[in-house]
Amino acid sequence: MPRAALQPTRMAMRFCILGSGSSGNCALLVTEGARVLVDAGFSARKLAAMLAAVGESLDRIDAVFLTHEHGDHASGIEGLKKFPRIQLFANAATARAVQSGLDHRPDWQVFETGARFRFRDLEVESFAVPHDAQEPVGFRFTAGQDGDLFAPRRSLVWLTDLGHATQNVRECIRECDVVVVEANHCPDMLQADTRRPWPTKQRISGRHGHLSNAAARELLAAVASPRWRRIYLTHMSRDCNSRAAVELALVDLRAALSACEFSVVEPGASTPFYDLR
Repeated sequence: MPRAALQPTRMAMRFCILGSGSSGNCALLVTEGARVLVDAGFSARKLAAMLAAVGESLDRIDAVFLTHEHGDHASGIEGLKKFPRIQLFANAATARAVQSGLDHRPDWQVFETGARFRFRDLEVESFAVPHDAQEPVGFRFTAGQDGDLFAPRRSLVWLTDLGHATQNVRECIRECDVVVVEANHCPDMLQADTRRPWPTKQRISGRHGHLSNAAARELLAAVASPRWRRIYLTHMSRDCNSRAAVELALVDLRAALSACEFSVVEPGASTPFYDLR
C-alpha cells in the first residue's frame, strides 16, 4: 500500500530520492507552496508509480528542474506531455538538447546558468558543473524564513554528474543543510569491469565524467561544513560500485562529521522523506 503523504505544513521542505543510478535519476522536493521534481530520468509511467509509493502523484507536481539532457536525467520529459501544467526549468542549451528529441513543446522556463530566481516559495540557484553534456548544472534549493521557529530557512544542494569539483562547486555546498552528491564508481571496480570498453572507462573517470568514491569523499572532507545535517551518496554504478566500497571510503569522514547523517543510495533504491525543520 502507498505510504500516506504527510503535509509539509510548518516546515521548510521535505525531500526524498525516488530513484538514482545509471538507469535513472529523480527526486521529489516538497514545500508549503510547491512540489517539484529534480530531474526526470524515468518514464512517466515509472515516475507515476514512484510518486504513488510516497503518496504523491504527477497531477500534483508543479515543475521539473533539469540538470542536463542525458537520458538517465531527462528521458521522462516526453511522457510528461500528458501533464501540460508542469513547468520545465532548464538552461537554454539543455532545453534545446531535450527539445530536439520531443514531439511536443513543454512549458519551458529557461534560466541562465549561475542565475538565482524564485519559483513559488522556493529560491533556486543554478551553478555550472564539469560533465560531458551541453551545459550541465547543479542546483541549490532554499525555502523557509529566517527566525521562523517551525519553518526556518533551509537549503539543499543537488550535485550529480561531474568529473571534478571546482572551487565554485565547493562554495555552493558549504552553505547548505543537505548535500546530495554522486559517488559513482570505485576506480578498482571500474578498471576491472569487462563490460565497458577502455574509452568508456576513460570518459567515466575523466575530468568531465563522474566522481569516484574517493573524489566524493575528498570533496566533502575539503569543505566539511558544520551546517550539514544529512549527506546523500547517489548515482552509484550498478556494476562498478557497491555499498561496501562507498562505506569504506567514508569511514574517516563519518567520524569527522559525527553530527551529520549519511545515506548511501544504492542503484534502483528510493529513500524515505526527510523533513528539513
